[in-house]
Amino acid sequence: MADPLNPLIVQSDLTVLLELASPRADDARAALARFADLEKAPEHVHTYRVNPLSLWNAAVSGLAPSDVAMALTGFAKYPVPPSVLAEIHDQMGRYGRLRLVRDFDSGALALTSAEPSLLVEVAKDRIVGSLLGERLDGNRFAVRLGDRGALKQALLRLGWPPSDEAGYEDGAPLEGVEVTCDLRGYQADAVGAWWADGSEIGGNGVLVLPCGAGKTIIGLAAIVASQCHTLIIATSISAARQWIREALDKTSLTPDLIGEYSGQEKDIRPVTIATYQIISYRSRKSQGYPHFGIFDREDWGLIIYDEVHLLPAPVFRITADLQARRRLGLTATLVREDGHEKDVFSLIGPKKFDVPWKVLEKQGWIATAECHEIRLNLPDEARMEYALVDDREKYRFSAENPVKLRALQVLVEKHRHDNVLIIGQYIDQLERIAAKLGAPLITGQTKVADREKLFAAFRSGEVTCLVVSKVANFAVDLPDANVLIQV
Repeated sequence: MADPLNPLIVQSDLTVLLELASPRADDARAALARFADLEKAPEHVHTYRVNPLSLWNAAVSGLAPSDVAMALTGFAKYPVPPSVLAEIHDQMGRYGRLRLVRDFDSGALALTSAEPSLLVEVAKDRIVGSLLGERLDGNRFAVRLGDRGALKQALLRLGWPPSDEAGYEDGAPLEGVEVTCDLRGYQADAVGAWWADGSEIGGNGVLVLPCGAGKTIIGLAAIVASQCHTLIIATSISAARQWIREALDKTSLTPDLIGEYSGQEKDIRPVTIATYQIISYRSRKSQGYPHFGIFDREDWGLIIYDEVHLLPAPVFRITADLQARRRLGLTATLVREDGHEKDVFSLIGPKKFDVPWKVLEKQGWIATAECHEIRLNLPDEARMEYALVDDREKYRFSAENPVKLRALQVLVEKHRHDNVLIIGQYIDQLERIAAKLGAPLITGQTKVADREKLFAAFRSGEVTCLVVSKVANFAVDLPDANVLIQV
């Protein structure tokens, strides 16, 4: 029943507005996170969008259309448009009506459905039709092993995401490896949702957890569950070495079983951590990718994609050919800048588990975040210049407002006994900030060895204020930072 005091306004274009001033805002946010994507987050009203992909992910995670409808109507300020409820039922009912299965006697794949008319409908599509083999019977088309990924992509583009139940190759065994720390309840639940007791529907998918929730430990537990040779792809050398440290600290893996494959090392072991940069490297655009061969150099049974929302487009090409191997994507968000969320769904797998940060905050697993927005006017002498610059330059001009530097000095002085990270986007601005504050600066140009020394000094307390560019956005373990200032 709609209530004027409720926090949600559900619009007919499938956007949902969340009013943060409502006492029910936190509960509504937690509910929305399960079936909608956050698009805008200004100070007072956040905008979410319900879309086919978010609804298919919700269906995979076990939500029913009635659950989504109940959440929207229960938090809605005004009646939910009937067209929205109809779209929810239609889209969530599409996932799994087509299934990819394997004949384990012959090893062949087949696309099957309980609805022969649906099979005929999708087979009429030019791309789908080219990926289907002979019609085996009224309910099955043969599928070539190498077309498994391409077919899933093509069907998803038609709005019919199939359930991949064809199973996976075991890969080379890695027997006896164990986790040597206690998993938190939600971490064990995440691994269980992905592994699904090793069944045909398990072993592929994405786990979405907030920063600080221990996604690395979850990935290590996935290796233990699958007990096979594993390739982990990380965002940087720093992130790769963090995986190595965590593996040695929290599993029974020994150094001789773990290798680094990066711009600095080319060591392939039963558990190998590579970087996206080295895999997608090529000397010229006209040439191939020389390091793609790492995917075939070992009999990998599992490939883990860390920060899967950053997966480079060239690696998608390889991922399409890896459908016979188990895959795990780890991320704090499924939203990608290039719009390839659907490729993540079809090639890595659907979202199998997520937990909102507010839930973990309430349970005490991650620190409570207290956020403040400080708005600063441009100085009078800069306003005319701002008015005259090109519209495309206005954002940067205001982002580099010199008044921010004085405000930063006040804030850093106020938090002189805390561990402060200052993060920004524009390097020349960050250089001015670092010089004024006398603080170290880390950017993409900082050598890996120098980065690791500064991060280690920050962790030890030797450095208490660190200025960083976007390189610190992902997979940087700085648990002792208790103040973040985003410029």
